[in-house]
Amino acid sequence: MAKVISIGEVMAEFARGADGRYGAGYGGDTFNTAVYLARAGVSVGYATALGDDTYSEAIRAAAEAEGIDTRTIARVAGRTVGLYVIDTDSRGERSFTYWRDTSPARELFELTGWETIAEQVIEASMVYLSGITLSLYSNIGLGRLLATLEFARERGSRIVFDGNFRPRGWGGDVARARTVYAQALKRCSIALPTFEDEAVLWGDGSPAATAERLATFGVPEIVVKNGAEGALVLSEGASHLVPIPAPVEPVDTTAAGDSFNAAYLAARLQGAPPVEAAQAGHALAGRVIRHRGAILPRTANA
Repeated sequence: MAKVISIGEVMAEFARGADGRYGAGYGGDTFNTAVYLARAGVSVGYATALGDDTYSEAIRAAAEAEGIDTRTIARVAGRTVGLYVIDTDSRGERSFTYWRDTSPARELFELTGWETIAEQVIEASMVYLSGITLSLYSNIGLGRLLATLEFARERGSRIVFDGNFRPRGWGGDVARARTVYAQALKRCSIALPTFEDEAVLWGDGSPAATAERLATFGVPEIVVKNGAEGALVLSEGASHLVPIPAPVEPVDTTAAGDSFNAAYLAARLQGAPPVEAAQAGHALAGRVIRHRGAILPRTANA
């Protein structure tokens, strides 16, 4: 079984290049993290649902090429995956347009055979998900996911959660998002939020306020990412500000947080302390944002 299982949605991606043309790829926050974990040598599987179209098959092939275990990927006949388009401004900040309302990933925990996937999640040493993951599912799906996380935690699995709040995914229902997040955080071992997102969802005034709030849910290890301001690490009662090693001029900030999370978790799984793991996260994120799209080309050296 995979040591880490990441849960969520992977979509077809079209990102505008420097010449104004769009290049095709694949991405999704928890999938991006799974790719970078696999590249770091971590045994990782991905739990989602795909269709039986050309793009679904290409995504499965891409996952397998990256060394990701695909046994927790369900297939739904007659369906296709979601699609998103990335546009970036002159500062490298990105905007997204989505076509994903009928994506089969939204029904993962309601499909026939969902119990088999849940059993594999429960057996993993670490389970990774995000606020975007939570936004996918109906109340029935959420109930089954949360129960799966609880069973996994009871078996000793570490539950890792990146808040990654996107208001559109919740239809603007902040109250529901907060309620669902709270249930996930109660089961959480490691939280890897981005301050900007937490400020929108919870009204936090600073990364320290975010860390303090998350600690009230009983989360023992917290890393609050804050872009160029670095990351605030709270672990074993001590807090540390971990700065970025050097300023980076971004080309495209897509997957900056996803790649940080992957490098952080890979380092922690290899025994590195939290501060050292955050430094590894900064290093990988700094490389990723110098390239367009979510997934760094294997041939990229910088």
